[in-house]
Amino acid sequence: MRIRDFSEKIPKPMVLVGNRPILWHVMKYYAHFGHTEFILCLGYKADVIKNFFLTYNEAVSNDFTMSQGGRNIELASSDIDDWTISFVDTGMDANLGQRLLAVRDYLDGEDMFLANYSDGLTDLDLTSYVADFAGSDGIAKFLAVQPPLTYHLVDANEEGRVEGIAPISTADLWINGGYFALRAEIFDHLNPGEELVIEPFQRLLKQGALRASRFSGFWAPMDTFKDKQRLDDLVASGRGPWEVWKPEAGH
Repeated sequence: MRIRDFSEKIPKPMVLVGNRPILWHVMKYYAHFGHTEFILCLGYKADVIKNFFLTYNEAVSNDFTMSQGGRNIELASSDIDDWTISFVDTGMDANLGQRLLAVRDYLDGEDMFLANYSDGLTDLDLTSYVADFAGSDGIAKFLAVQPPLTYHLVDANEEGRVEGIAPISTADLWINGGYFALRAEIFDHLNPGEELVIEPFQRLLKQGALRASRFSGFWAPMDTFKDKQRLDDLVASGRGPWEVWKPEAGH
């Protein structure tokens, strides 16, 4: 609803950041760290996502040399040539837990896998993140970030007397950033109809099998038009912080 002008026409993951959908940015980020096998859990306007990849034009985001009046295109590099993407209809209104259950067969034989809401971007060192999880005895892990909001937290008593007020950025407040690492055992704790971060995570919490990684680096959601504008501006600057596949300025 908060980005309704866009999401009424296309699914939220297809809202553009620069000249590519945010979904592409998320996938490009994972591919940079060597994770090139994707399962897209489709629902609302699934055809838009399918058609984007079926008609994908590498030249839009890569340098290329054109000859023979445009009949011959030589790409300097490629985005998705080594990607394997499974497109799976997981239900129009399914939550994350239901969507994971719907693609369980596609994960057969995998000890661990990664999951993402596909509506936020980060410069997290994914290799270290995954290695830390692999070395733990946790069943699920998520990225914990501080909300990038301009609100103020207020401490007031029942009579309305204010005991304190401070920017939310100064509070020790952490939220789920939407970047998950999961072991196959998660399916033993996930029942049909349940949302991943509600009932299953509560069970894991009681068992001591839920992990969170506090992250103070770059993380940005795309929930509002203002969020989209900020991400567009970062792309326009030459290199958004999450675009770890691009060389840094001056290199």
